[in-house]
Amino acid sequence: MSWWQIVLIVLASVAGMELFAWWAHKYVMHGWGWAWHRDHHEPHDKTLEKNDLFAVVFGTIVFVMFAIGYYMSDALWWTAFGITVYGVIYSVVHDGLVHQRYFRWVPRRGYAKRLVQAHKLHHATVGKEGGVSFGFVFARNPLRLKEELRCQRETGQAVVRERTDL
Repeated sequence: MSWWQIVLIVLASVAGMELFAWWAHKYVMHGWGWAWHRDHHEPHDKTLEKNDLFAVVFGTIVFVMFAIGYYMSDALWWTAFGITVYGVIYSVVHDGLVHQRYFRWVPRRGYAKRLVQAHKLHHATVGKEGGVSFGFVFARNPLRLKEELRCQRETGQAVVRERTDL
């Protein structure tokens, strides 16, 4: 396998994971997986959340992909590597930057601020219904997200917390 094929597979895997993460967050975590994801949306003082079980499940799948890829397919191994790269990015951005689990830094400008705002607006809803910004690395304009939340509140699609200004 050539170096450019490896780079292409890794980049495609990282990009594909943002699409998969959006889908899994919206339809699994806010769907039938809400029992694990709920505590992520509620205030608590615990180090770990039930929501962290998703990382264990997804990590196990990737471990199996690495093992099979090692013996049978370079492409599968590099796909697993790309998924792992996404996992590291997710962990730093979501758990570290947004939820301050690893470090304390509040961005004042730029894309990092936009990421934090978008995810805080995701947490502006009460319960699993409705919501905005289900991705983790791509963040839409917070003003548009606020407008979407306002529409969801007005139509009864979601219960939105009173204070959503950022």
